[in-house]
Amino acid sequence: MTSESAARAPAAIWAAAAEAAKTDAANNDLELVVKAKDGDTEAFGELVNRHQQMVYNLAYRFMRDPLLAEDAAQESFIKAFRLLGGFRGDCHFSTWMYRVTASVCLSELDRRKKRAEVELLPAHEKQQTPTGFDKLDVPEMMRQCVGKLPTRYANIVTLYYLKEMPYEDIARGMRIPIGTLKTWMYRARAQLRNILEREFKLHGLP
Repeated sequence: MTSESAARAPAAIWAAAAEAAKTDAANNDLELVVKAKDGDTEAFGELVNRHQQMVYNLAYRFMRDPLLAEDAAQESFIKAFRLLGGFRGDCHFSTWMYRVTASVCLSELDRRKKRAEVELLPAHEKQQTPTGFDKLDVPEMMRQCVGKLPTRYANIVTLYYLKEMPYEDIARGMRIPIGTLKTWMYRARAQLRNILEREFKLHGLP
């Protein structure tokens, strides 16, 4: 064995051990799921203990608020308990839990949008304010315009601009290919631009 190969060997061993640990954890999750399906609440409680940090972290990435993230995480586990009978084990429980959490968060964001609680304030794509806008409540106009988009477009625009979530996380949460997300974002921006132009004209702006 060459010195280079010898140097790589420990890393390969640790990688194999880590993968084996993941497999064992996934298998243990499945065992707990089976017990929980049979009415063992302690088994489901163990699943909650194992995955609550992951669920909270994901919820926080969507909600960007600790209290809202806690509420979303709790609702996600409640929903998971209701839907557990439909979990077939064709993916890791953690993957399934990710999808459930993303669904809960997206639904909550949609409800907030409909209740006019979400304001679109681009955080990582700053724009200059054209002359004449100082007479308008631009954030309110933007919020109203986003609310006129189809729900899926409004969600991705809100997640990307307001929540500052990267494309990869949005696509994974919505369970769509990243190419599809980029297409939707392109269309959402085009529709939003047209809506904004109509609003500007109504206010006598060029």
